[in-house]
Amino acid sequence: MYKVATEFLKRFFKTSTIYKYGFNWSPMYRRTTAKLIEVSDDLHYVKIRLKLNWKNRNYAGSLFGGSMLAATDPIYMIQLIQILGDDYVVWDKAVEARYKRPGKTTIYGVFTFNEEEIVNIKENISTHLETDITKTMHLVDEEQNIIATFKKTLYIANKQFYKEKLAQRKTNK
Repeated sequence: MYKVATEFLKRFFKTSTIYKYGFNWSPMYRRTTAKLIEVSDDLHYVKIRLKLNWKNRNYAGSLFGGSMLAATDPIYMIQLIQILGDDYVVWDKAVEARYKRPGKTTIYGVFTFNEEEIVNIKENISTHLETDITKTMHLVDEEQNIIATFKKTLYIANKQFYKEKLAQRKTNK
């Protein structure tokens, strides 16, 4: 159903517009209280904003760390799924969170992939069929002070290889 709706919307809107509004309207992402505020046409750049409010304020009056983590969690994975296309499988594998200082104001995060990274991923997959990559991003306040740093590990595989790997697991049980 999702694919049919997306293909229909692509006739009228750019992929980046669908990506941005899809995230912002999704109940899963809305609950984080963050918003995607910029998305490049090629989806290689995404910027989010997380405002301090009563829904995400912790006991000490600053941004709840769980809200910060949740706001950043799905971005890289879904961004990469869209960039790489249907021949690849992408999963979040791990995250390391480092909270540097309390978030007392609106904070921002930027998620980027450059063309060289995408080429390297595709080359690595063509050789090894699966790989892990690690991306680091920072949430910063308006003065560019780092509030939190997240190091995300993503698993990427050739889709056919991944299906065969899952089938092999089932037969080995």
